[in-house]
Amino acid sequence: MSRTLLVPDLVLEPGGHVRAGVAVELAGGKIAALVDAAGAGERGDVVRLPGRMLVPGLVNGHSHAFQRHLRGRVEVREPAAPDDDFWSWRESMYAAAEALDPRGMREVAEECFDAGRRAGYTAVGEFHYVHHRPDGTPYEEPNELALAVVDAARAVGVRIVLLMAAYARGGAGRGPSPGQRRFCDPSVAAAVAGDPLVTVGYAPHSLRAVPREWLVAIAAHAGDTGFPVHIHAGEQPREVAESLEEFGLRPIEHLADCGLLGAETTVVHATHVSERELDLLAETESTVCACPTTEANLGDGFLPAAGLWERDVRVSFGADSNVRLDPFEEARESEGCARRLSGRRNVLVADGDRGPAPSLWRCLTVNGAHSLMLAATGIVAGGPADVVALDLAHPEIRAVEPEHLAAAVLFSGTAALVRETWVAGAP
Repeated sequence: MSRTLLVPDLVLEPGGHVRAGVAVELAGGKIAALVDAAGAGERGDVVRLPGRMLVPGLVNGHSHAFQRHLRGRVEVREPAAPDDDFWSWRESMYAAAEALDPRGMREVAEECFDAGRRAGYTAVGEFHYVHHRPDGTPYEEPNELALAVVDAARAVGVRIVLLMAAYARGGAGRGPSPGQRRFCDPSVAAAVAGDPLVTVGYAPHSLRAVPREWLVAIAAHAGDTGFPVHIHAGEQPREVAESLEEFGLRPIEHLADCGLLGAETTVVHATHVSERELDLLAETESTVCACPTTEANLGDGFLPAAGLWERDVRVSFGADSNVRLDPFEEARESEGCARRLSGRRNVLVADGDRGPAPSLWRCLTVNGAHSLMLAATGIVAGGPADVVALDLAHPEIRAVEPEHLAAAVLFSGTAALVRETWVAGAP
């Protein structure tokens, strides 16, 4: 078994503590041990990392890799959509999806995952819903586009949890629009079946795309598998209104009624939720995956972060459209929005913590891993050997005292701090 001993200046431990004099031994894809750096000697497997702080690998809990193709293209107001919003953006997104063949899908996914790893993301939850040809007919290999995405992740060397989306309709009583045809599957069985090596999570796309009977069936099917379930919900006011009209329930109330909420379920966005819906998320131990940079870009609204923290709802972060890949910005934006809305500072503080940094680090690491049903990331013996090295000499955090570094990285740093990464022990 090959071993690597990483010897940095500092290590970020669970809870946000920074420790000096620690070396991290990697073996068999895991962190074998934390040892005294002074004893590293001249071992042949030593990788010395002066001027570096090691932090756990970060988790991009919600990704649509193909949407990275939209960078810059949608930042204009088209004459046909003078009141540009999420729904007009969606038409541009459909056009981008329609233009991609398997080779194009592989290329854009590989570019996205490579940029993500360079930003510190060592694992990604890929919410994959471009399944078929543009006219909706399957490829000869039905999973061809999914396999292209998996191949891209393998080429970059990141962990991928492929969340295969179920997509049935364009809304209540409406079939798919032309732009949605290649997303759709004919039945629940077709949506959840596939190679277990690559189809490792369930992703009913949303209430508007998946009818009630599908949600009930997916909840029943997923219950005994141990696979994660992810769904978009509560993202837009129009979505809430349509849910009330069709079901007489708000989106998260409807998910609870279908039996879909639970410890293995992640609700993506949840920007427009009621107090009762927040209570349901807490009662069912569901996770919320917030995507602050994308939610800002699309005009989605604000995560009700203070309400989630008050109820101890588990929160993870995702880059979603991937037009911005910076995990520290995702965390900073969440606390920043909570400050703007409340008029207070240091809002997202969990019990036992003095500030928001420890909690936000958990969102980026252990909460993201839980959301994807992966082993919890952390620089601890037995944890996955997913490690990121940050540059202590970078101007964003240069000369910050060690006791303040965990917070400085989140509140002053960007992805430019990332210098090296290891995934399952591989650089």
